[in-house]
Amino acid sequence: MIVFFVQIKCQLGKSYEVANALADAEIASEIYSTAGDFDLLVKFYVPKDTDIGHFVNEKVQKLEGIQDTRTLITFKAF
Repeated sequence: MIVFFVQIKCQLGKSYEVANALADAEIASEIYSTAGDFDLLVKFYVPKDTDIGHFVNEKVQKLEGIQDTRTLITFKAF
């Protein structure tokens, strides 16, 4: 499995709707609200052969209420 994180900036007043949509889609492992430039930090696990760019584009960015994303690919957990 590949682990990666996506920081999500939501349209104003849409953070809870986006978080609920991600939870309902059952594609995220963990969803956190955050302070700063982004509103949500979301952890994903996908199979090794998954194209992360396509996954984020097709499964995450198309959700209503998302304004911007930043994908963080991890290498190793300690």
